[in-house]
Amino acid sequence: MKPTFSILGAALLLVVLILAAWVGAGVLSWHYFFSVVVPYLALGAFFIGIIYRVLRWASSPVPFHIPAVLGQQKSLPWIKSSRIDSPSGPAGVVAAMALEIFLFRSLFRNERVKLGKDRRLGYSGNRLLWLGGLAFHWSLFIILFRHLRLFTEPVPGAVLIAMNVDGFLHTTFPFIYISDFVILAGLTYLFLRRVVSSRPRYISLLSDYFALFLLLGIVVSGMLMRLFFRENVLAAKELAMGILTFHPSAPQGLGPLFYVHFFLVCTLIAYFPLSKLSHGPGLFLSPTLNLTNASRARRHINPWNYPVKVHTYAEYEDEFRAKLRQVGIPLEKD
Repeated sequence: MKPTFSILGAALLLVVLILAAWVGAGVLSWHYFFSVVVPYLALGAFFIGIIYRVLRWASSPVPFHIPAVLGQQKSLPWIKSSRIDSPSGPAGVVAAMALEIFLFRSLFRNERVKLGKDRRLGYSGNRLLWLGGLAFHWSLFIILFRHLRLFTEPVPGAVLIAMNVDGFLHTTFPFIYISDFVILAGLTYLFLRRVVSSRPRYISLLSDYFALFLLLGIVVSGMLMRLFFRENVLAAKELAMGILTFHPSAPQGLGPLFYVHFFLVCTLIAYFPLSKLSHGPGLFLSPTLNLTNASRARRHINPWNYPVKVHTYAEYEDEFRAKLRQVGIPLEKD
């Protein structure tokens, strides 16, 4: 599929979702359907999908010891090894995974491959991609953490602190959170990178653009509610608390824009296990990250191998000893 068709198809899907929520909640007043039925269907699809994918990942055999390392393996005592870049024990694996999950360390160091003038391969990082990905993921985490105020009563102190730090411009610009603009900038960069750069554009599918457009739709609709079209926060909290406590209701006072935002969020929750967005849980089950680089310390057996009769060198030497001695080949056992 050509990139233009993929982009237009993803944009059309987003428009259909927005119109469905706007017409369904704003025109037809299907508030109960969008407030109760849709979120529970989305949560059910999310948990079923995540459990299925995790069980499938966990049950997949790992025929080879394939950790992705960036440093010297532990070997002889006088050779300095890299405990984090090439971990030989559980502590190193935990440290490497933490740096990868929270700071995207491999992307910072080892994303580009170039052939130098001396005909040697050189590795370098893509700082702009690293920064864009880091900005998107951390701002998304902060936004989700801030939204815990809708699901808790009383609101935890940590959530209030995060809201105050994120909204430190409220004294000058009310209703503005820094994370909203950071995530918008990060998503815009990730989209433009897929459109402008030839290699990401070549491998991008409709599903890749749809995930970006869906996230952009959620962010933009949320910012519109905060900056221009104020919604009833108490009614939104009543809806969230009802879903969480299994006492759902369709509160009054919520406009069509809120239902568009809420419907897009539910669509993202249901779509998450089916998409590449589920790479988050997959990191913990990736053999390139969770294995130690100890192939020299102990032998790793391929679980797919079936029992075979092995002809050892000692047996080979016993079988052809006379002929080996006759032609002058050194023998281990004379």
